[in-house]
Amino acid sequence: MRLPTFLIIGVQKAGTTSIYEYLRQHPQVYMSPVKETNFLEKDWSKIPPNPRKKKKIDTFEKYCQLFQNVTDEIAIGEASPNYLFHYQSSAELIQHYLPQAKMIAILRNPSERAHSDYLMHIREGINEGISLAEQIKLRANSSFTIRKGFYYTPIKHYYETFGREKIKVYLYEDLCNNPVALMQDMYQFIGVDDNFCPDTAKKYQVAQVPKVKLVNTILRKQNLPRTIVASVLRYLLPLTLRQSIRSRLIKLNSTNKTQAPLSPEDRQQLVALYREDILQLQDLIHRDLSSWLS
Repeated sequence: MRLPTFLIIGVQKAGTTSIYEYLRQHPQVYMSPVKETNFLEKDWSKIPPNPRKKKKIDTFEKYCQLFQNVTDEIAIGEASPNYLFHYQSSAELIQHYLPQAKMIAILRNPSERAHSDYLMHIREGINEGISLAEQIKLRANSSFTIRKGFYYTPIKHYYETFGREKIKVYLYEDLCNNPVALMQDMYQFIGVDDNFCPDTAKKYQVAQVPKVKLVNTILRKQNLPRTIVASVLRYLLPLTLRQSIRSRLIKLNSTNKTQAPLSPEDRQQLVALYREDILQLQDLIHRDLSSWLS
């Protein structure tokens, strides 16, 4: 059984879904059919199995099954952006299961990342009553949205655990400015033909926000109106058609994230919060991150 030779370890809301899709285009690359397996996030053997989540990749056997269709591909990978956030447990498990694997991290301006994460939670109907300003006040104590923007310690830990030569750090700006060049550099890093030119025209998981929050909540979360409508349509329409209709309604109720920009006040507070971490990070990865401080 062949297992991953490389991992996308982070970070969320930094283009990892697009990169996952661009990697899949390469004929010499096999990507796990499940994005964000999260298997190497924690030691699942110490956690009681949840019978309601049978699809969860919570055993090594299930993890191996994701790669059973590998044929003659040179590089095998998976993308679980939370591996950077859960750096201590993930690094230990990677060392145990995949000691030879290379790792890739894509980092985004943490203030922009936090805002994008916040908008995603609004879209998914999560923490609807907690504003970004309130989460900033919580600082790094409890808000995952804020905590995931501190990159210095996790990257430093991976460097110290595996060595710099096995870790490749890219910036989200590089992906936006020249996605083909970034992907070809990544192809070279994982050991496949770097002359391959991926189609990077499509961007995946582009942040959107609901036009009407109440409609979004009804469509996305379990509630009485949705349960009643679903119970009626169950006898009239097949499941695939019901899902298609729901997806179309969600899309009609969505608009571009530019309609919900990061406020100057929130940006100023986020920059102040992340400043020291950014200064340490730029020295660690040898990249100028001064634009993140403006």
